[in-house]
Amino acid sequence: MASLYEKLRGIKLVRKFIYVLIGSISYPRLVLLNKFRISGTEHLKDLPAGNVLFISNHQTYFMDVIAFLHIFCAVKWGKNNKLGIPYYLLNPFTRVYFVSAEDTMKKTFMSRLMALAGSITVKRTWVEDDKTVRKGLNINDYKKIINALKNNWVITFPQGTTKPFAPGRKGTAFVAKQSQAIVIPIVISGFNIAFHKKSLGLLKTGTTLNVQFKPPMQINYEDSLDDILVQMMDAIEQSDRYKTDQQLV
Repeated sequence: MASLYEKLRGIKLVRKFIYVLIGSISYPRLVLLNKFRISGTEHLKDLPAGNVLFISNHQTYFMDVIAFLHIFCAVKWGKNNKLGIPYYLLNPFTRVYFVSAEDTMKKTFMSRLMALAGSITVKRTWVEDDKTVRKGLNINDYKKIINALKNNWVITFPQGTTKPFAPGRKGTAFVAKQSQAIVIPIVISGFNIAFHKKSLGLLKTGTTLNVQFKPPMQINYEDSLDDILVQMMDAIEQSDRYKTDQQLV
């Protein structure tokens, strides 16, 4: 039998309330206290209501996703590469979910609040006796993500960690291949400088926060999971060639 918490997660009105609450807190931190730069929202305007998978590099537990939610809401209300006045929060775009680790989303009040906003929680599985090596997700978690994709947009982070240039997980390629979703890459920067990794707390103001939406990926779903993952990691600029480019700067 589902708990009260699980039931609340399924109520759209509850999600809208959480969006307004978190959006009101985060908007000044994104737009007023830092320099929020958005590009590529033209790639979002003609997307279908479902089967769209967003993949991104990852820099904080929450502010990455919150920034995306702001942008999706703004695009719904006709904004192009900007947020503008956040009146859109009065009727936010809620047909979007994000993938997160179950153990992370139970740790703090903020994480539980974000879970109510629309997380698809998945369990991490580990190689026996070694808590540093992940085997991947179990099949039921893959099914949850694929089912959510049918009528929604889903955000996921192929690396599953905020560590830059960490290897990607084949599970993301598996989800894309099984669902044959439209895959939109996102590249972000500056969030790890401006915000605390595990909260909405500010570390530094005046930081330039960049969110770039790229065109839908051209994926051959007959390719192997390894090949699709390589393509994904390059699209979110977390492949070896981008690591080399950064080292040369």
